[in-house]
Amino acid sequence: MRLATIFITAFNAVAPIILMIALGYFLRRKGMLGEGFLKNGNKLVFQLCLPSMLFVNIYSIDSLADIHWDIVLCGSVALCLIFLLGMVIALMTTPIPKRRGVVLQCAFRSNFAIIGLPLAAALGGGKAEIAAAVMSSATVPLMNILAVISLSVFVQDGNRIFIKRILLDIVKNPLIQGVAMGMIALALRWLQTELWGAVVFSLSIHTKFFYTLLTWLKNLTTPLALVVLGGQFQFAAVKELKKEIIISTFCRLILAPVIGITGAYLASRWGWVRCGTAEYPALVALFASPVAVSSAIMATQMKNDEQLATQLVVWTTLFSALTIFAIVCILMASGLITV
Repeated sequence: MRLATIFITAFNAVAPIILMIALGYFLRRKGMLGEGFLKNGNKLVFQLCLPSMLFVNIYSIDSLADIHWDIVLCGSVALCLIFLLGMVIALMTTPIPKRRGVVLQCAFRSNFAIIGLPLAAALGGGKAEIAAAVMSSATVPLMNILAVISLSVFVQDGNRIFIKRILLDIVKNPLIQGVAMGMIALALRWLQTELWGAVVFSLSIHTKFFYTLLTWLKNLTTPLALVVLGGQFQFAAVKELKKEIIISTFCRLILAPVIGITGAYLASRWGWVRCGTAEYPALVALFASPVAVSSAIMATQMKNDEQLATQLVVWTTLFSALTIFAIVCILMASGLITV
């Protein structure tokens, strides 16, 4: 593929996501999006639209046999390695306990749901979107658990009363519930074919009205989530946080994708996992997307540095436009992604 074609194709895949975020920021600045809309819009996306998207994507899988659990395991192991390396970096780069957990969380916790899933779909179509949804079944709970550890290991005072509640919130997380319900529905459909040789009851056929509703909610997810995300941006020049912002942004946008994507590539070459044009977009979504918006909320709850956590959401999202574009170009030139 010619270099110019790679650039144009990669730009066309990444640019709509960045432009939707920019649109949200512009509309907020013009007063067209108020605080109430952004707050309720974020709640709608998180509690209803994203779970519907994850459910529909998983339910769209033809069979349980089509799920490549090896790549899910590979992604989970890479997340744990990034977590351990991030802990070393956090200890070495900042002496302030309230900032260490935030730096560590930024290293491994990506915005997989809001930016990652639409990015995977843009890069690899429906198969990549399904692969990303399946990967979320293990990585979303894992990232939440590691986040609790990150934000409590350095700041212990008062966090014990939060940990039990936050662990309960992880179980009640709508994204995790959406994935779980999708897996259950998929398993029940598979069980019907095993027992009776055919699907006796199907959501998409026998309750088409309900499945259509879920599909509409899925289609609403990406534009609404990106506009709300852009509307929540608040830029600030914080000189005393400059070092932590630079280090954390480097870990999230460069170090994490190098470890995660390169590790999967090597594991695929060695025959340990099956990784194709559907899986690489999912890996980009998991490892190259900016830090999760909810990371700032959790940092505040667990008495870490709220200001640093908020700024990391802004700056990693801003610079991810460049790093994701570069990563996509490299993978396309290598033939690992075919948009």
